[in-house]
Amino acid sequence: MEVGAEEFASCLPLLKSRILPAAFVALDMEFTGLHSTFLENNEPSLFDSPAERYVKARQSVQRFTLVQLGLAIFSKEDSNKYVVHSYNFFLFPSTLGIRDVEFTLSASSIRFLSHYGIDYNKFLKDGIPYMNEVQEKILRQHLSAGTWQVCSTNYADKDVLKKAIDEVTSWIATAKEEDTMVLQDLNGYHMLEVQLVLRQALENVWTEPLGDKKVMVKKVSPECRQLLENSSYDQCQKKLILLSARGFTNLFQILVKAKKPLVGHNMLMDLMHLHDKFYRPLPESYEEFKRNIHNLFPVIIDTKTVTKSVQKKCLFPRVSSLLEVYAVLCSSNLNPKGPPCPVIALASGCSRYAEKKSPHEAGYDAFLCGSVLLMSAHLLLCRSTDDAVEAEPSFSQYLTVLAEHMNKVNFIRGGVSSINFSGEDAPCHHPPALVVHVRGWPGLTERQIYQEFKARCRFDVRRLSKNQFILLSNKYKQLVLRDYRHHPHLQVSVYRHWRHSPNVNCLLQISGIVALWSLLAFALGGAHSC
Repeated sequence: MEVGAEEFASCLPLLKSRILPAAFVALDMEFTGLHSTFLENNEPSLFDSPAERYVKARQSVQRFTLVQLGLAIFSKEDSNKYVVHSYNFFLFPSTLGIRDVEFTLSASSIRFLSHYGIDYNKFLKDGIPYMNEVQEKILRQHLSAGTWQVCSTNYADKDVLKKAIDEVTSWIATAKEEDTMVLQDLNGYHMLEVQLVLRQALENVWTEPLGDKKVMVKKVSPECRQLLENSSYDQCQKKLILLSARGFTNLFQILVKAKKPLVGHNMLMDLMHLHDKFYRPLPESYEEFKRNIHNLFPVIIDTKTVTKSVQKKCLFPRVSSLLEVYAVLCSSNLNPKGPPCPVIALASGCSRYAEKKSPHEAGYDAFLCGSVLLMSAHLLLCRSTDDAVEAEPSFSQYLTVLAEHMNKVNFIRGGVSSINFSGEDAPCHHPPALVVHVRGWPGLTERQIYQEFKARCRFDVRRLSKNQFILLSNKYKQLVLRDYRHHPHLQVSVYRHWRHSPNVNCLLQISGIVALWSLLAFALGGAHSC
């Protein structure tokens, strides 16, 4: 279930063989942080349009990185049953031949994930490398020019490299041509990187992996070395170096080519990290980002959007977390007359998730996502028709009933309910707003207004004019109007566009001036005629 750098290459063919015939794949990610506080006003706000939110989120995605990526592969068997293979991939940016990658840690995010048991040693010591197309292009250029280098890295740390070089240089001083020695206990990517470093440093050695964490070193002549470098059996060929450095990006490209429906929960940040880390750096254009994602994954389903619909159409309790939604769908008989939901069975190697809840472990949350999708789709299918539903509905039938939710990704606290990755977004509609008029309190800021009102309700604040601020909240509270009715400095009222908008006020003032001049001109013209 847990895959690190050491075993990833050997697992890749098996992963491909499971993805290609699958019905769909579900995805979840854990990050080193969510919303960067490095820049002011970077928090999500009810005032945000999708494009404005993208600008904020893009800055955060560029600063944080992935700790863990969960992938759950759902395969339909002949009967009404889906078998799930769920994986946890620990990831760490590739450091071979490219500029050293910098990323930020959010203290609250690290503590949160630590509370749920994430193993940061696996992230740091055995994380699978990855790179996007721009980074890969740079590495190809360095490989062609012979100017690649190993950055200070968790895979081939300085102690391992120094120990290997010391052993080989001590040995080679007295060794004869064709003599050999064996380096032992090389884990994971040490096997490749130690060979690369030795070959670059010493022109009269040759290396070959022996397996079982061992590398053979042979003293050779320069002529023999050249012949060996051109051999098709060389395990350090440029294409193999590139394959190793790309790491998880190889699996990402398998997913892209497979074009399977991609399922997630509140997956905007997941999609942005997919684009930035494995495809290309996030573009400045929000619309370009949407087009790119739709080209990579033509069918995206966000279970947060789907469960919102289920809550409206069925007697479904209002719950928020993915685990709570899963528990309700498993325990409630929301469809007593229809055929039972499909059986969802974890594969033998993933049985731990059937025995123990593991919230905020990426592989477990990916399993929950896919399970919630199947149960929700089955419920919606049974409610969509008066006719009897087949005892074993196909996954294509589920996709049909989910058509209105496809490529609609949930938008948290903003002007729209979802982002449409296959078309135009819906117009922004904000909840009822309040306007605060300030008197006798000069220099008041948005932050001070927020602090003033946060005890009563969670408001987002935006300055309207020099002495006015707009407040937006999903939970509008009349007590704010009541409590501030006689406040000496702050007058709170319901926002009316025709009354409070600076643009409308400006237009009215201009209209008033025009009308006044017209009236004056008429009066003067009439008096002159008399």
